[in-house]
Amino acid sequence: MILESGEVKLLLYSHYFAPRIGGVETIVSTLAHALSQLRQADGNPEFDITLVTSTPPDKFEDSQMPFRIIREPGTLTLWRLISAADVIHVAGPAFTPMLMGLLQRKPVIVEHHGFQTICPTGQLVREPDIQPCPGHFMAGEHLRCLRCSMHPRPLALFRLWIFTFLRRFLCHHVAVNIVPTAWLADQLCLPHSETVYHGIPAVSFPAPSAPGSAPRLVFIGRLVTAKGIRILLDAVGILKSKGRTCEVLVIGDGPDRNALQEHVQQTGNSEQVHFLGRLSDSEINHTLRRTDILVAPSLGGEVFGMILVENMLRGLPIVASDLGSYREVLDDAGVTFRVADAGDLALRISALFADPSVLDRLGSKARERALLFFNVENMVEKHANIYRRFASREHQV
Repeated sequence: MILESGEVKLLLYSHYFAPRIGGVETIVSTLAHALSQLRQADGNPEFDITLVTSTPPDKFEDSQMPFRIIREPGTLTLWRLISAADVIHVAGPAFTPMLMGLLQRKPVIVEHHGFQTICPTGQLVREPDIQPCPGHFMAGEHLRCLRCSMHPRPLALFRLWIFTFLRRFLCHHVAVNIVPTAWLADQLCLPHSETVYHGIPAVSFPAPSAPGSAPRLVFIGRLVTAKGIRILLDAVGILKSKGRTCEVLVIGDGPDRNALQEHVQQTGNSEQVHFLGRLSDSEINHTLRRTDILVAPSLGGEVFGMILVENMLRGLPIVASDLGSYREVLDDAGVTFRVADAGDLALRISALFADPSVLDRLGSKARERALLFFNVENMVEKHANIYRRFASREHQV
């Protein structure tokens, strides 16, 4: 339904935005750009978009965007912006815009990009052993919940814990809780939940180059413990001990890089594992032309799996840890292994390399699934329908 009264005044609130780089920033930017292109029957824009963020501009050219950007607003300014909007979309359960929107009786829509309503750290990963949390907060085991956090300051941790209750309370009263996977909806247990898969622009990638002398695996991501890169390295060692040699390309950087490089040297795998650091998009595309399998060995904290979808679009076969969100995104278009189990990962990789035809089928199926379910058009239309539904009620009041 398109409102006869004109454009829907949509306020998009995202604490993080460009020039910062990340999954939330990418999704919000893609959504805002696509919504700005939608037109009413008379050719006028359907949505008048104001994007509000706490991220400073640095050298980013806000004026080049097809929507208005307000950065680091004060409390009074944010209140006025919310007052002028028909619909409030909050990327992540940010307390202040949710509370202001509800106090002004605006339709507030929260899109969840993490576990902030069921875990003080927002990661749902148990510290310090970096394992998937069984759900201490939701189980009412709050002492265990507090003890497992990596936060070194008790008062700051207590504040995070209190805010988890407050965010959860507010999310029970918003119009819609959007989640990127049905699995996350089951974890959050919030009312008015609707699943909307993230969408990524479909692009063509260069055809794979001729296979090398040894199978090549690739890891892409931040080099932190929770991403599970050590599990992949251990799996490579297991394969080597069984006479199966392969190369590993590690794309990305992070605080664990030096320790991981030392681990590779100590295990005698320096000739097999190559740390490439941060690469540009064109460099990543070139590197992945000579790669056989993407491995995503994350230990937890994943609500969707952008890295999976990006490489499904490339037609790259994927082996991923058996997390709920990863299983939902991949379905039968990829292979999963038991979380944190290097032996099981080695077994899955070995089976794939034993039958190259399986790799070809997985790659084709992965691209087909990504194009069908994780496209921008579906994501934007489902968001737009939600906004229309509640904006029409707002205009009827």
